Amino acid sequence: MSDDRPAWARRIASERLARDWSQLDAVKALRAHAPSELPADESMVRQWKRWESGAMPGEFYQPVIAATFGTVTRALFPEPGRRNGDREILVASGMETLEIVSRLNRSDVDRATLDALRITTDRLCSEYPFMPSDQLLIEGRQWLRRVVDLHSKSLTLAQHREVLELSGWLALLVGCVEYDSGDRHAAESTRQAALSLATESDHPEVAGWAHEMRAWFALTTGDYRGVIAAAQAGTDLAPHHSVAVQLAGQEAKAWARLGDRRQVEVSLDRGRRLLEGMPHPRNLDNHFVVDPAKFDFYAMDCYRLVGEDKMARTLAEEVLRAGTDFDGTERAPMRNAEARVTLGVTAARDGDLEQALIHGERALQGDRQSIPSLIMTSRELAAVMRQRYGTEPGAQAYLEQLRDLGQAKPGFLPA
Repeated sequence: MSDDRPAWARRIASERLARDWSQLDAVKALRAHAPSELPADESMVRQWKRWESGAMPGEFYQPVIAATFGTVTRALFPEPGRRNGDREILVASGMETLEIVSRLNRSDVDRATLDALRITTDRLCSEYPFMPSDQLLIEGRQWLRRVVDLHSKSLTLAQHREVLELSGWLALLVGCVEYDSGDRHAAESTRQAALSLATESDHPEVAGWAHEMRAWFALTTGDYRGVIAAAQAGTDLAPHHSVAVQLAGQEAKAWARLGDRRQVEVSLDRGRRLLEGMPHPRNLDNHFVVDPAKFDFYAMDCYRLVGEDKMARTLAEEVLRAGTDFDGTERAPMRNAEARVTLGVTAARDGDLEQALIHGERALQGDRQSIPSLIMTSRELAAVMRQRYGTEPGAQAYLEQLRDLGQAKPGFLPA
């Protein structure tokens, strides 16, 4: 029998069951997060049943329910809407890409051209999750060169600062794709260039993301104390921007790998509170915007590491649901790959080698990959495989496949 309840209603039920809570237990947990007194237990249990059946909670209860399950309101109750970047370029400036490029060859730069460049930058950053790395790298570098070349034009002081900012965003994007592709040295050089541009333009958000990249690089190469240092440096520069949420997530991941469960929870809660207090992003697709669903992705990684398999599995299923369109098209293939690794780890720990292999092998497929992150998480599955199923042919084949990937892209954690 199909379950036609809204996705949020199914998730409330699955989150509760992952914690082994009765509906009364859930109500008691809800009270601990409520800003004011709630009705009696009997009344609240009836209300909870209605929510799990698909009745939408009111605005008062939505953030309280989200906090009860350690997530943010718009991850649990998302707002609809997606944007068309190409169309927005036309709406903002009336220009196609060819006309923008031709305008860049003029001796001066007008407002419409800068607006079109900003939206082009936003479009490229929004294509990060799904565009093949080689294609995005070519386009990103082309636009970065075009924008950097504007420094030789006749610019006002305000225009010069804006061009520096746009150059910074494009450098961040290019550096991320270089690292996804396994080119560590190029990525670090580009990251440093982005940080320099941020300093010159006095742009704390670009600087914060440059430090977030350093935290990511450190995480995937096993330098967990380096992750924490980079996260704190970035947060000091941009404490009120969404990058601070991602930095908290990276810090939580590092603490999970260091085995400090208390600091994991502290970091996740700090990030959740920051994100809950921020306005809903205008463009959820932009890589340098922390969308509410991303927070579940951070928590999933942490709970997998600390052995909370039920919660990790529930969040992995939610990451896959949020990252896949109704027709099966994957909007977030890199997040989905890590969710499949998580499902593989929890299946392997539960004694289901067949499902572990299905999820693990599926994670290694696909055109859009973040090689360092994929190797890091897949090796966590490999460790369980070696420990529990080392003599099984299927496990040995998976380990061989992962070894081949590691040899093709060396330098990301020892085998």
